[in-house]
Amino acid sequence: MDIAFLAIAEAQQLYHWLPAALELARRPGVRVHVLSPSDAILDLVAGYDPDRRLRPLRLRRFSGQADSLFRQPSRIATLLGNYRTIAAFPLLVTTEISTAWLRRVPGFASRLVLIKHGAGDREGGYKKRHADFDLTLVAGEKDRRRMIARGLCAAETIAVGGYAKFELKAARQRFFADDKPVLLYNPHFDRVLSSWVRHGPAMLAALESLKGWNVIIAPHTKLAQAVAPIVSAAPHIRVDMGSRHAIDMSYTMSADVYLGDVSSQVYEFLIQPRPCIFLNLDQCDASGEAFAHWRLGQVIETPDALSDALARAQDLQPGFVAAQEAAMEQSIDLSPIPASQRQADIIMTFAKAPA
Repeated sequence: MDIAFLAIAEAQQLYHWLPAALELARRPGVRVHVLSPSDAILDLVAGYDPDRRLRPLRLRRFSGQADSLFRQPSRIATLLGNYRTIAAFPLLVTTEISTAWLRRVPGFASRLVLIKHGAGDREGGYKKRHADFDLTLVAGEKDRRRMIARGLCAAETIAVGGYAKFELKAARQRFFADDKPVLLYNPHFDRVLSSWVRHGPAMLAALESLKGWNVIIAPHTKLAQAVAPIVSAAPHIRVDMGSRHAIDMSYTMSADVYLGDVSSQVYEFLIQPRPCIFLNLDQCDASGEAFAHWRLGQVIETPDALSDALARAQDLQPGFVAAQEAAMEQSIDLSPIPASQRQADIIMTFAKAPA
């Protein structure tokens, strides 16, 4: 049996499909191919595959830009330019929804499986193109319920597979020379909801003025590619505009407090309940489910309020633990069976069923 994983997105999505690919490749009679236009992506995959069970296939690259983990060629151009190679596989697994474009090509017959990356609440995570997949795997019951309610999946075409990225998470690390607590600031790329796009200078000033804290500024990789580099000479600030640490959970595992807006990365941070602070700098209406995670910590409306919020964080945290654990239970199914095994089982059952 041949199963192809389409790695045409940037590196942050790799951690969501790679554990299932590695698990499937261990199974008798299954050949797992990894298709990518990026040598950098294929090299990163190889680093997690010391036994070389996966079969890399370098797609033609339609871009004059230098190869990078965080900037890939147009996904549509990659799909178009490599259509015959891609369509030759009867089963395609991906984490990004551009692949659904293949449905528009007359005669396209491959079956499409989506491993939905992330476990957040933002409405942007639900697109009409989701409905074009034959099977969708989500991290938890929350996403399963929402996808069905929006008409993007039927009950029989969606399954909870857990959050396999946790199996590749980095260990807690020391990023500063001293032992001050670490604040992780993780602004999102959504231009309407991001705390950085319109408030960057004020946010940087607030972070630079903090006393008694170390700060990691690690914007979503899409934001890092879209804005001018964030620069700070403050000795207590580490800025990461795109590295392995920014995508392999190094920072979420190593921080003591999370500061953000609408990124689903907060659910990676909450693998261990810890204080969270959310930024509503544009005073938007946060009553809807798109902001459900804002109930898991303090919400502040000005950068100047950050210092006081941090001073209260540890004292207030016991009051948030139950809500954080309940939200995690709904967002990410933490079954004792590894997510990679569950996802592989679901994909195998689907692959063996009649088309």
